[in-house]
Amino acid sequence: MRQSNYVRYDNQFHRPRKRKPDYLLRFMIGLTGVLVVVVIGLGIYTFGHKDESDSPGKPSSSQGTDTTLGETGIVIATPSPTPVVERLTNQNPILYPASAKMTVEMGLVASEASPSNRGISQQLYQGDAVISDFNRNPAMKFQDPLFYQAVPGVLTFRGNNFRNSGAWGTLGPSVAGTLEQVWEFRDIGSLKSSAWAFSWGGTGWTGQPLIVQWDPEIRQMMNLYPDKKAKENLVEVIQVALDGKIYFFDLDDGSMTRDPINVGATIKGTPAVDPRGYPLLYVGQGDNNGSAGQIGFRIYSLTNSQVLYFQNGMDSRAHRGNWGACDSSPILCADTDTLIYPSENGMIYTLKLNTTLDKANSTVGVSPEVYAYRFQLSGVSGSKMGIESSMSIYGHYGYFSDNSGNLFCVDLNTMQMIWSRQLDDDTDVTPVIEEDNGRVYVYTGTEVDWQKNEIGYYQGAAYTYKIDAMTGEEVWQTSYSCWTKKAENSGDDVNGGVLGTPIIGKKSISNLVIFSYCMTQGAYSGNALVAYNKLTGERVWEYSMNLYSWSSPVDCYDDAGNAYIVMCDSGGQVHYVNAANGQRLTYLQTIRNKGLSNETKEGLNMESSPAVFNNTMVIGTRSGSVFGIKIG
Repeated sequence: MRQSNYVRYDNQFHRPRKRKPDYLLRFMIGLTGVLVVVVIGLGIYTFGHKDESDSPGKPSSSQGTDTTLGETGIVIATPSPTPVVERLTNQNPILYPASAKMTVEMGLVASEASPSNRGISQQLYQGDAVISDFNRNPAMKFQDPLFYQAVPGVLTFRGNNFRNSGAWGTLGPSVAGTLEQVWEFRDIGSLKSSAWAFSWGGTGWTGQPLIVQWDPEIRQMMNLYPDKKAKENLVEVIQVALDGKIYFFDLDDGSMTRDPINVGATIKGTPAVDPRGYPLLYVGQGDNNGSAGQIGFRIYSLTNSQVLYFQNGMDSRAHRGNWGACDSSPILCADTDTLIYPSENGMIYTLKLNTTLDKANSTVGVSPEVYAYRFQLSGVSGSKMGIESSMSIYGHYGYFSDNSGNLFCVDLNTMQMIWSRQLDDDTDVTPVIEEDNGRVYVYTGTEVDWQKNEIGYYQGAAYTYKIDAMTGEEVWQTSYSCWTKKAENSGDDVNGGVLGTPIIGKKSISNLVIFSYCMTQGAYSGNALVAYNKLTGERVWEYSMNLYSWSSPVDCYDDAGNAYIVMCDSGGQVHYVNAANGQRLTYLQTIRNKGLSNETKEGLNMESSPAVFNNTMVIGTRSGSVFGIKIG
């Protein structure tokens, strides 16, 4: 039955009286309905995203949304930009803001990198006891490199747990393209080798100086010279040397800040300063030419220059028990008070330090709980088991290479090998980490060493790789032709290939990875800086040098994020390159004894890697000189 358009009143039907439409009323009713829907929708959205918006480090929902009334009268929710956290004075401007989320998990390991398929055996020791089912407590987890340190400076090889910055601070608002030698320390001596006829002199590979701006309270605790202790904002340079001493300089003028520490044995690698800003120095030994049986690594108090702990590398538990040098640069997890130190005996030592710091009495101490991890690949023994690269770390995963030409990933909380990948030749270079678009990558390269079994010079390929850090899979590989000199046990092995740690581009060159290849033009000749597209591995630019170099290139940035590279060579030259296109801005020939009657440009082999603090670079040489160079 069709509905009537009549309304019944008192049993009678009347047609309703028509009224003019009330447009305003209709609009208000409609607007009220829309508002109700929007409010309910926002409530549901806010409830569903409460864990994200209310989590630490993120804005709350009440702060993250602005509302505006649109032309149609509908309320429009406009999310506010996430505020950028202000950079702290201890955080490196080059690495700011933090970019790594540190949430990427280990994936399915490639079959060719699986420890079981590669025949890896492994044990963890505490004293003489083998520990099974180890779980570190508290668990170790490194964060984005921006958060590595509590004081400004370059405190370990390549600065942090990703090993991605040999520089701290920027060059300033603009770059003039100049280099100036502003100071020289020339008194580093030499020490006879334990096995060969020559003597070690100056600074060696990797030999990067440390640079640290001490907190005022800590500065007052240390045995600095009185004028240096009183100097506000003192920036101290710490340079280890092949003559068995540790030297300390003022970054401003190269003057000594305290008496050297005499270790009494050659130091080749790069030490580390405690990233918490504590007066602790971690130093490895490079040759067995000190006190009998005393080769390994040491922990020094920088309050009084005394040894707090010595780990003997001649370790009966090691598969390679007859050699105990430590050329790796150690690294410390501040949150867990744990030092990680790989050794050339093939062991990885982790030390829960139990650090004590008493500022009132100017004392610092450690009482380490030591765990020693060893591993062995099927068919690998002897000198092929040593670790000379430094370890880079993502979260609790450590990446390093050894003398067998393998790249490894180990879980530092369980001390279990996750994966191992055979590279195409020997490698000592420190791998560098990058997190990009939800994945983690490791970049590394090889020397030219094993490709021919002949004494003398020969040409081969230096290989460079991008590898998925969470699976061990190869993403891409490139190579560059280099020369090498093979001289068995003569002390004159001069390898070509990749000896310097690569640059992971940041800011204006965030699309690039840059490798250094040495001996590209023959014996003792030629070096190439080559920039590759990180995504594809395609070559973007190349900068050629006349002399070879084992030194690592360092990327520097101006305030606007424009990138520049300083690169040192075996003739004492410093090359200054525009990192965007590989064009040289200038170069500097350093001069020893400048202005004196014995001034010379000879013998200034920069085998060591430099460190940069703001616009000052420090670099050591095999001649015994250490230079301070202004970058402008």
